[in-house]
Amino acid sequence: MTGNPHLPIGIFDSGVGGLTVLKAVRERLPGESLIYLGDTARLPYGTKSAQTVAAYALEATRKLVSYGIKALLVADNTSSAHALDDLRAAFPGLPVVGVVEPGAAAAAAASARGRIVVIATESAVQAGTYPRAILHSRPHAQVTQLPCPLFVSMVEEGLVDGPIAEQIARHYLDPLFSGPDSADCLLLGCTHFPALAPLFRRLLGRDVAVVDSASTTAMVLEDLLSLRNLKAEGGAATVRYLATDAPERFARVSKVFVPWIIKEAEVESIDLG
Repeated sequence: MTGNPHLPIGIFDSGVGGLTVLKAVRERLPGESLIYLGDTARLPYGTKSAQTVAAYALEATRKLVSYGIKALLVADNTSSAHALDDLRAAFPGLPVVGVVEPGAAAAAAASARGRIVVIATESAVQAGTYPRAILHSRPHAQVTQLPCPLFVSMVEEGLVDGPIAEQIARHYLDPLFSGPDSADCLLLGCTHFPALAPLFRRLLGRDVAVVDSASTTAMVLEDLLSLRNLKAEGGAATVRYLATDAPERFARVSKVFVPWIIKEAEVESIDLG
């Protein structure tokens, strides 16, 4: 963990969904090399205890550090909710960025009336990190959290539009986005959910802001790298993909999250030990 701007940025997620964050980082920082680790052997994190999530996050970070990284981006919302303090304590020389605070700040700014719905995993909802972060930016906001586990399965099966996806989305969202006191902002608190953003925008209409934390997180990462004098200057940027299980499925599901093709041969199978 040296202050070497030529080292890659490490990104980890419980699975493949964090590729939405990797995509935002590539768009924002095209000169940066990246190492992405998907803990596909132990997903989903969203149904596990805070202690288990923190332990998994520490193991994933330790593996990325062993490859040599200059900064860590925790793309997994559940890990961002439960493990950031532990990671910063365990790796004090490593800049660490999560997705919760950037997403919360973006939602607080995007909401016209301060009525915000956060959809996330069960574990992230239980942590209560999103409401705390939103209220820090906008103290009088009204925040409602909603665990939406079916959305994760839908996205991984490629059901991001059509009658089935629409019916399930309406099941979750209609009660919160109808009537005179309805919410006016939807914060996507899971890396899988941006794949459903076009569906959400169509169902909820123009008066509801749909906020994805990926682009805001990439901005925060850029600011941190600049502050630490760690931005890459020139050179050929590379992307490396690591998975703890089923690299063929990683490659297949990745097409839901990124517009480029990731081949199975490009996904390295690793063991966190």
